[in-house]
Amino acid sequence: MRLDEYARFDALGLAELVRKKEVSPRDLAATAARAIAVANPAVNAVVETYPDRIEDLDEKTLGAGPFRGVPFLIKDVGGHEKGRKIEFGSRLCQGLRSETDSHVAELFRAAGLNILGRSNAPEYSIAGTTENALYGNTSTPWRQGYSPGGSTGGGTAAVVSGMVPIAHGSDIGGSIRIPASWCGSIGLKPSRGRVSAGPLKDESGFGMAANFVQSKTMRDTAAMLDCLAVPQVGDPFLIPKPSEPYAAFLGRSPGRLKIGWSAAALMDAPVDAEVAAAVKRTAEVLASQGHEVVEAKPEFDVEEASRRMLDVWFFGFDLGLEDYARRTGRQIGPDTLEAVTLKIYEYSKIIGTGGFLAGIAFMNRARRRLAGIFAEHDIWLSPTTAQVAPPHGLYGLDLPDISAADWIVLADRPVQYTFPHNVMGTPAISLPLAMHSNGLPIGVQLGARPAHEHLLIGLGSALEQAMPWHDRVPPLHVSRLGA
Repeated sequence: MRLDEYARFDALGLAELVRKKEVSPRDLAATAARAIAVANPAVNAVVETYPDRIEDLDEKTLGAGPFRGVPFLIKDVGGHEKGRKIEFGSRLCQGLRSETDSHVAELFRAAGLNILGRSNAPEYSIAGTTENALYGNTSTPWRQGYSPGGSTGGGTAAVVSGMVPIAHGSDIGGSIRIPASWCGSIGLKPSRGRVSAGPLKDESGFGMAANFVQSKTMRDTAAMLDCLAVPQVGDPFLIPKPSEPYAAFLGRSPGRLKIGWSAAALMDAPVDAEVAAAVKRTAEVLASQGHEVVEAKPEFDVEEASRRMLDVWFFGFDLGLEDYARRTGRQIGPDTLEAVTLKIYEYSKIIGTGGFLAGIAFMNRARRRLAGIFAEHDIWLSPTTAQVAPPHGLYGLDLPDISAADWIVLADRPVQYTFPHNVMGTPAISLPLAMHSNGLPIGVQLGARPAHEHLLIGLGSALEQAMPWHDRVPPLHVSRLGA
């Protein structure tokens, strides 16, 4: 299979070729390895490939799900597979191996995916850009030297550059949706508890983190949600699901919805005029489809929330790093942690239970205040990111002479619209609905009430038809970089 041909397919398209026996899973793995060899030197999205899942692939080990044989990358921060390296993008954890499978890895394999490598991520998934001292910086496929977003920048860049059609993502403050915006793909963060975080954790990130995928098409997104929205033994709670599969909502009108939209800033950080225009244009398209669309936004001070949430996000962070240090035999310090990460480690040691409980109380109040947007609206439409992809070096973890609190505020400015959905536990999706005049993609975000992913599937499918993006090919793409 030619690389340009391979890269045109979405994940279900490749799986269909496997079902028809037009190509084998081993052939697809070999093609993915070629695609990685061609594009990764320019993008730096993949940090490891697994020979036993490529040239030595035993096809009998693949699950029987709808994605059987499709090449896939796991993020170097979550989705652990027993015995595989999991280094969290950190020199402190270099060479560390997982001691157990995560439920999400088991579900990926059951879906039939061939997990053939790891994607790059910032240290401990902290940053909204994928830059680290262990493996180097990942670029958006639209411009070398510019951020792909984070923390799932490696997986998203690999999808958009054509290395794999779908990849693992995780999101505690926007880490699925930010790279979808800056790379030009689909990024869905499911509702709190929709995808199991077990077996070692219950509500990962104290309820704010979620696992899912980075994808190119709405049909892949819906089908993967059907594969992953499977409660596991020991999960702390179950949330409602539609009576039909999520894939059934593709191409189906969700009925007349009330949509509140705004491109006004949520903190003291400007929104690019072309990003704002893309949101307004999306609102107009949705209105033309029969929805009631009005200007509305929640009242929320992202800067205050960012500072307060330090005490939640990083409570116990010191204990986790010290455990990694014991397992690897390394010392915590500037040679093993990046400058900001080290500041956060030092800060986490003084948070205390009082600070943590005060942070949790703040989060509870903020969740209720934010959720007011959904008292009168079915959907909140906003930018995904206030700006398009910036150059490397602005928001990474190697910035010297900045406190942990000031760094969090700085890093949240371009991505101020994603964090509220983690606080609320609401599903939110970034769609690549526009391009900036500077040649970089623009993501537009839609959020819904908890457990209402099906509305996002329906709206996303409608927008995929009305504002299509599939013909866009970035400069750093396998079809342009190799034959």
